[in-house]
Amino acid sequence: MYTIINGGVTAAKGYKAAGLRAGVKPNKTNKDMAMILSDVPAVSAGVFTRNVVKAAPVLVDRDTIGNYETARAIVVNSGNANACTGAQGIANVKATMEEAAKALGIQAEEVLVCSTGVIGQQLPLDVILKGCNMLPEALSSEIEGGEDAAEAILTTDTCKKQAAVTLELDGKTVTIGAMCKGSGMIHPNMGTMLGFITTDAAITKELLQKALSEIVEDTFNMVSVDGDTSTNDTVFVLANGMAGNGMMAEENEDYEAFKEALTYICESLSKQIAGDGEGCTRLFEVTAYGAASKEEAKTLAKSVVTSSLTKAAVFGKDANWGRIICAMGYSGVNFDPEKVDISLESEAGTLQLVKDGIATDYSEELATEILSANPVRCEVNVHDGEYEATAWGCDLTYEYVSINADYRS
Repeated sequence: MYTIINGGVTAAKGYKAAGLRAGVKPNKTNKDMAMILSDVPAVSAGVFTRNVVKAAPVLVDRDTIGNYETARAIVVNSGNANACTGAQGIANVKATMEEAAKALGIQAEEVLVCSTGVIGQQLPLDVILKGCNMLPEALSSEIEGGEDAAEAILTTDTCKKQAAVTLELDGKTVTIGAMCKGSGMIHPNMGTMLGFITTDAAITKELLQKALSEIVEDTFNMVSVDGDTSTNDTVFVLANGMAGNGMMAEENEDYEAFKEALTYICESLSKQIAGDGEGCTRLFEVTAYGAASKEEAKTLAKSVVTSSLTKAAVFGKDANWGRIICAMGYSGVNFDPEKVDISLESEAGTLQLVKDGIATDYSEELATEILSANPVRCEVNVHDGEYEATAWGCDLTYEYVSINADYRS
């Protein structure tokens, strides 16, 4: 059992963070570079985008995570994705690693690098290197350090996204803290947009990677804002062992408790991302029940949550359940339409729209009230098995188009 606490990436023992303005984003005053540092080497795990077009940091980090047991630092910039930048992009990542390592007194291979922002532009390397030397002086283990870092990684996000929990393992208090960014170009097919998780638990690299890879499938990979998978999607977990628990090296009771807590962290961040989708007014959560398999349940839930027509109906507060069952029908899952139930729920109440594939005598007025609240939950049941899955998205608004029509401005 875990306890939810206030905090982010500095919540766990032995971590510092910072965020500041280096000048990556021209003509703007907001923070644009962040750093996370573990006091001691931390076991590292990561997942990355499955987009064929991968940003330079993804290509380098994937090798670093694969070839080295531990890491010490993560450097992140917003405002520039360093994607589709060729050999120069790779060289710029490596130069960032070397400069940050020099500034921190560690090895270059202990530094992970992430970027987010506009695709196709070379990094302003002089600015990035300057930031690498500014950030160590700003590092703090206080909650404010994590807050600053969470702010610095944002692009079109309207708010910082953080989560933290504690739990007891082997008689020791273990903490997991995290931050992420994501608002647009959100349709993960690996892990997340950019997510950074720190813990003071002692766990082997193999188990940490296994836990992350499995949890990602039911959390970050069930989020969709706009159907676009980014070139830069990355999530890292660092585990430095400073809580003092016995090393988790097998899938025992402690591992399951740790995995449950990590699942909460990833689910919380997933909901925060979906609820801050570009231009959105409400979080839209869809749970598919009664599927013949877990994969079919996930497919049904994601099909509904990604449907542009359904998302537009949620924005318009229109209980047009035909959009929902239509999205289920083209999902690729074989089910009997005459057995489908559909319900809506929010703080305004619960309403069954469809029973056995036929509309109920529901109140349109109550339906509008339910759809006016935030979040809105939709439950669909195909009565074909025992499996269920939940996906998270948001409504589709005029503002989404406005934001993306001039993203580079």
